[in-house]
Amino acid sequence: QVQLQESGPGLIKPSQPLSLTCTVSGTAITTNYFFWNWIRQTPGKGMEWMGSIDNSGSTYYTPSLETRISISRDTSKNQFILELTSVTPEDTAVYYCARSADVGGEYVYWGQGTQVTVSS
Repeated sequence: QVQLQESGPGLIKPSQPLSLTCTVSGTAITTNYFFWNWIRQTPGKGMEWMGSIDNSGSTYYTPSLETRISISRDTSKNQFILELTSVTPEDTAVYYCARSADVGGEYVYWGQGTQVTVSS
């Protein structure tokens, strides 16, 4: 069974970088052909797809975050990592990782989500 688990800081200060890790079990993140996504949910904007990394390591980002976002992976740990720079209170959200068969496609497997609050 595929399982995903997010981890990272619950509270960070404005302008600091945010780093979240998604640990995957039950399948390898290098398995063809899947996309590993970061999605966030805020009260104001609802669900927002942030970006993906595919099984080959190629990355895809939503245009509004392109200058601040980076997604990488550690295949030895079966993890993929979100990094978001220059955070503001507007980045306060529940962050999810999820697997799909296409960029921004149907998410079959989800992590439970992790709350990140940006506040001084």
